[in-house]
Amino acid sequence: MNTQNSIIVPDIRNLYLSYLDKTTRDDNSSIAVNHFGVFSQDFINGIASNVEEMMVTFGDQKKIIKRAFSILIEGLQNIRLHASKDDFGRQLGFLFMFKSKQSYKIVLGNMVLNDQVGALVSYLENINQMEKENLKEMYCKILTEGYLYQSGSAGLGFLLVRMKSENPLHFRIEPMDEKKSLFSVEVVLNR
Repeated sequence: MNTQNSIIVPDIRNLYLSYLDKTTRDDNSSIAVNHFGVFSQDFINGIASNVEEMMVTFGDQKKIIKRAFSILIEGLQNIRLHASKDDFGRQLGFLFMFKSKQSYKIVLGNMVLNDQVGALVSYLENINQMEKENLKEMYCKILTEGYLYQSGSAGLGFLLVRMKSENPLHFRIEPMDEKKSLFSVEVVLNR
């Protein structure tokens, strides 16, 4: 067995477990949802529906539920469509949704190719610096001009997540080997 194959999955799993430990210890948050593995379309549909129902039982306002639903769908679709594959051909990723009295924290993670990291970081830093009006202008511009990145996407996912959360996106890039890095993003949605 190639040792590289056995390294990739534990690295992702270890980051997943460290988020779980750190957030529950530091934030006095409770875990509302967590998943590690492959994100199929059926899984995404099911988890989004379950989160919506769960938030209704928590007594959240409809507008907060809609925003959380949008953030989850965009983030999970991003993993499903754009995550790099491991050496076994799997697009592994993870999801956490933590709940506190003040907010929900959604954490998503997956592998990315190192040659994509620079553009990803630049894009996220750019949208994090934008005001609400600028985000909306950029969103409308992309929609009307139909611009596509080399990946075949329009780049609307993180822009929409940033708009819906109304908070900056906190992200980390952790090199795994010469080809891949682990990308994770934390989205805070105030309740």
